[in-house]
Amino acid sequence: MIAFLQGTLEESWPGRIIVNVNGVGYEVIVPGDGDFGQMGDQTKVLTHFHVREMEQTLYGFASEDTRDLFRLLIGRVSGVGPKVAMSILSGMAAADFKQAVVEGDLNTIAKIKGLGKKTAERVVLELRDKVGVKDAWETQSNPSATPLQRARGDAMLGLMALGYKQVDARKAVDKVPETVTNTDEILRQALKFLR
Repeated sequence: MIAFLQGTLEESWPGRIIVNVNGVGYEVIVPGDGDFGQMGDQTKVLTHFHVREMEQTLYGFASEDTRDLFRLLIGRVSGVGPKVAMSILSGMAAADFKQAVVEGDLNTIAKIKGLGKKTAERVVLELRDKVGVKDAWETQSNPSATPLQRARGDAMLGLMALGYKQVDARKAVDKVPETVTNTDEILRQALKFLR
C-alpha cells in the first residue's frame, strides 16, 4: 500500500495532480482543486491506493481527516465507490459534510454533484446508524469538548476508517489509559488491542 507521496508537484489540474518522486511521476486523483501548492514546489500527498480488476488508482488528500472520510465512505456506505466519494469531498468541505450528516441535512448533501436524494439518504443513514460516527463527529465539532475527548474521538474515527467496527474501535480506545493524550499514540495503542 502507498501511504503518501513526497516530491515535486509537476502538474496540477482540477481533480488530478502529478507528483515527481525521485524521477517517477505519480498521477493522483484529488478532490476538487486540492491545495497541494504551486507547480515546482515540494509537496506531500496522503494517498489511498485502490485496486480493481483492470485498474489501479491513487487517490490523494491534503489531510488525514479527508482521507479517513474517503475511506469511511467507500468502506461503509453501500453504493458509494471512490468516484462518488471524491464527488462528495469535491463538493463540500469535510467538516461541513460531517456537520450535515450529524444534523441529517439531506438537502445540503443531495446538492453535491453526482448525488441524488436517495444516495444522500443512504449516506446519512449508514454513517449515523450503522457506523456510529455521529457521536465522534459531534465531539469534534463541540467547542466545549476537551482535547482528550477530541483525540479519543479522532482515534476512534481513524480505526473505523481502517475497517474496524465502531463497537470494537470504541472498546480498544477505551482500553488506552487516559494519560495518553496524543491522537497518534492513542491510535497506536488501540491497534495493539485489536490484534
